[in-house]
Amino acid sequence: MFSGIVQSMGTIGEFIQQNEGAVLVVNIEEAFSGFEDGESIAVNGVCLTVVDSTQTTFKLDLSTETLNRTNFKNVITGDKVNLERSLTLSTKISGHFVSGHIDRVGEIINIEEKPGEVLFRFSHPKELGSFIMEKGSITLDGVSLTVFDCKDNGFTVSIIPFTLKHTNLGVRKIGDLINIECDMIGKYVFKACETLLKSDEKKSPLDFLRGFS
Repeated sequence: MFSGIVQSMGTIGEFIQQNEGAVLVVNIEEAFSGFEDGESIAVNGVCLTVVDSTQTTFKLDLSTETLNRTNFKNVITGDKVNLERSLTLSTKISGHFVSGHIDRVGEIINIEEKPGEVLFRFSHPKELGSFIMEKGSITLDGVSLTVFDCKDNGFTVSIIPFTLKHTNLGVRKIGDLINIECDMIGKYVFKACETLLKSDEKKSPLDFLRGFS
């Protein structure tokens, strides 16, 4: 479990295809080292397992599913990645609850610089539309953000200078692919409502909602 608050940035040191999967080596600053084998870490928002590490690197195995569902299939040596260690019971949660399980990949379709902020516009697959709502939470490459202007299979986020400096959003450009994880609470609520409504198709959605009033 994570919070979407990026703690450090790393650099892709090696990306080695192995059969249908891959091995990823990330270069890090010594201040972010000290991993245990088997520890979970979010890399660009993807929950992965550290299989080996040194003071300046850690290694990860990427499965076929991870490559198919995330932007890792497009990474190259030297790319910047956002890093967050998993939450502990004593961790302050400043973002929102993030599982590290990517829903789909989106694309940056516009970047607009404004005084004190940069507006990023993303396109997303149509099937994510039910989970992306105005002023709702979303995780983009591991960064907890708030969405607005949700229409036409797209949404916008506002990025402040601090976030630009401390995440890889500062080096992103139009056309880049980004990992999207929709708010997990919203997904669970949607699924629960969908299941209950299907269980009694004679009732309208309004009848279901009146049960909570």
